[in-house]
Amino acid sequence: MAEILTWVMQRRMVLAERAERLRKELAEIDAEVARLEAAEVVIGQFIEAERAGEADDPAMDAELERMTTPGAGGMLLVPLCEDGTDQGVLPEDYQAIMRVVAGAAEPVKAGQVSDALGRGTLPGQVEAVRAKLKRLAERGWLHRTPAGRYAPLTGHRA
Repeated sequence: MAEILTWVMQRRMVLAERAERLRKELAEIDAEVARLEAAEVVIGQFIEAERAGEADDPAMDAELERMTTPGAGGMLLVPLCEDGTDQGVLPEDYQAIMRVVAGAAEPVKAGQVSDALGRGTLPGQVEAVRAKLKRLAERGWLHRTPAGRYAPLTGHRA
């Protein structure tokens, strides 16, 4: 019987280590997806400007400069929230998160947002949403409470 208990404990440790490696790999993949999404946005805007004959427009140059900053792949996927900035500048998945947070009666946890988005509540599923919530809070779109919950800022309700 002791041999079975030893085997179970060893198996649990092996699986826990594997789960941790997979969580890290998933976080790296999510970061790569975010960089590619940012590249799509910038390239799409440039192509649209080129088609409209505005590629050499100083306003377009300023916009491209604003969107490219040192950081993840040189792109700023979530821009800083400034006075008058509309949520429409955010990628769709970030807008969906903003809608969930804005629709909540009280500050929400990452797991609640993940569940509301239909992404599930397993640790790996929640971590991707938590990273986006943190990014939104760091860039001034949401308020993060000391307890790690998220609430909308005044003027940012969806």
